[in-house]
Parts: sequence; structure tokens; C-alpha cells
Amino acid sequence: MTDLEKITELRHQLHREPELSMQEKKTMETLKAFLRDNTSLEITDCGNWFYCRREGTGEPIAFRADMDALPIEEDLEIPHCSQNRGISHKCGHDGHSAALCGLALALENSAAEREVYLIFQPGEEIGAGGSACAELLKEKGIREVYAAHSRSGFSEGAVVLKEGLTQPASEGLRICFEGKTAHASEPENGISPMPALGDLIRTAGELSAKPEEEELALCTIVYVHAGAPDYGIAAGQGELAVTLRAEREERMLAMERKLRDEAEKAAERDGLKVSFEVSDYFPETRNHAQCLDKIRQAAQELGVPVLESEEIWRASEDFGYYTKNCQGAIFYVGNGEDYPPLHTLEFDFNDKNLSTIAQIFLKLALS
Repeated sequence: MTDLEKITELRHQLHREPELSMQEKKTMETLKAFLRDNTSLEITDCGNWFYCRREGTGEPIAFRADMDALPIEEDLEIPHCSQNRGISHKCGHDGHSAALCGLALALENSAAEREVYLIFQPGEEIGAGGSACAELLKEKGIREVYAAHSRSGFSEGAVVLKEGLTQPASEGLRICFEGKTAHASEPENGISPMPALGDLIRTAGELSAKPEEEELALCTIVYVHAGAPDYGIAAGQGELAVTLRAEREERMLAMERKLRDEAEKAAERDGLKVSFEVSDYFPETRNHAQCLDKIRQAAQELGVPVLESEEIWRASEDFGYYTKNCQGAIFYVGNGEDYPPLHTLEFDFNDKNLSTIAQIFLKLALS
């Protein structure tokens, strides 16, 4: 069996057994078993993630793959269809992990002199894994780090690069008001969250960047709830959830502060209690120019076409934690211009990209 056949089979196995963010126990065991059976790499278990190391004398370099799946039911009629109800690899992390294992196989017979680290990270979908794993870069003195992601809407097999900012910062903010319910005929005896929620919805609508602004800033209302369709009860509790997204973390956090301030003012005015919850925090991801140049050269040597993107990818990515600690870059590999988008029912990782990612990783390890 060729290396490509091995990692393709591995990818299908991972796809059949998807696990949600920070629950990737079986996924980790599958990957570690594959690496133990097929390589001599040193494996270090870090609890809910792990990394492999190849000894070397040159400057340390690292490569990262994510492992988690999404809470999406799969109904594709494919041989490797998800066996875990309500969970599927609709973002292609099964392919990312399998491709990184492809690098591990290639390193077995390579002449790479550098010390190489392969990081298998949990929880990317909710921004929960990158921060802890990125600490390895400082701990081991790693000087460069790379990652790859498949992308639909671009030519199949092409490498897609974005200078500088490539994916924005984002976070989820939940604001909860607690007042007092009352009979609907006597609303004055209750404390309603409705006026406060109305104020916040208007504020949220004003926070997004204006059409004339070049810098991305979005405040997207994803959830609003208050009361129930019971015509005898005036609501006493309510909540609003938004996704904040911006090119710079500073602007995103300023948007959060604005919403918090408005919520606290409304709560004080109306006699409500207010609480806040932040989740799914992602830093901005910025590519370093020198690392992008190395990816371009690797692609050129492999005969892989390179596309330069003018637009950022609006989806967030916690690889930004890594590029805060050392130089690095994330590149994308096209699934095809008409290929199903990520996070949709129709998506399945394009196996043709496994070899491309693994080969570019190897070129970078040899640089």
C-alpha cells in the first residue's frame, strides 16, 4: 500500500468516527496508533492533544492539524459516512489530520536536518484548543509554524495565499437579563427585559462597519429569546447572543465593550440584573511574508499553481495563536470552484488534496 493510500484510508476512518470539540479521544487514539505503526516519531501525549517530534539539528519547525468535527448530521451516501449520529467532519479536519500523518510518513525517508514537530490540536471549531497548543512553540524554541485548510470556490489542487491578515478575529457574546414575570394584565407589577433587548438590538445594528469602510467589522445577531407564547404572562427574563467579528482584535473588543456598557445602562435604568458570557474566542490570523514566500517556492517546485487572494476569508481560525508566538502561515488548497462549501451537508474533504498538503509540508520541513 502506498503512503497516499494509507493516509486516504486513515482519513476515511477518521470521517467514520467524528468527535466534537474537546472530545476527540477516539480520534487521538486512531492517529497515535497510525503513527506508532507506520513511523518512528516520538509521540508526546498532552491530555486532550498530542504532538510528534522528529530529531534534528537545524532550527525547529512545526506543523499543525486540527482534529474536531461539527454538530451536523451527515446524510451523504458514501462508504465512509459518519457513524456518530449528529456529528460529522464538515470542515475537513479529518483531511487535515490525515495530511499531517502523510508528512510523518514522508519524514521517515527524508533528508530533513531540522527538528520537526507535528501538532494535533483539539477544539479548533470553538477556538478552545489553539492557545494551549501554541505554548509548545515557546517551550521548544520553534521558529516557524505552518497549517493548511481546504477551501471550496477555488481551482482544485491550487494553493491559495493571502498576504498579512488572512482570517479575522471573532467571538460569541451572550447577554442575559433577569427581571420579574407578571400577569399580562398587570405588566407594571413585573420587570420586563423587552425595552433593554430592543435597545441592544438597535446598538448591535449600529456596530457593523459602514459600507464605505474598508475594514471588516460585523455584529451578527444569532439568537434572541424572551418570554413564551403564553398570552397571560409578561416576560421576566430575556437574552441576546451575537457574533462579533473584526479584522483587529482591538476593534472586536471595543464592540464588546460597547454592548456591555449599553446592557449595563439599560439594566440599571429598568431594574434588571444582567450577566455576560463570552465563548468561541478566535484571535485574528496574520501570515508572515517570509513564510508565504517559502510556501510559494514549495508549490512552484511541485508544479502546484498558486492563487493570490485579495480578500480575507471571513471564517475565523485559531491558528492566530500560533502566529503570535513565532513566524508562520496558513495556506489553503482549493477543492474546486463548484465544490460544496464547508459546513454544509454536501461537503466531504477532497482526498486529492491530501498529497498536495503533505508534499508542501515536506518541502517546508526540508527548507
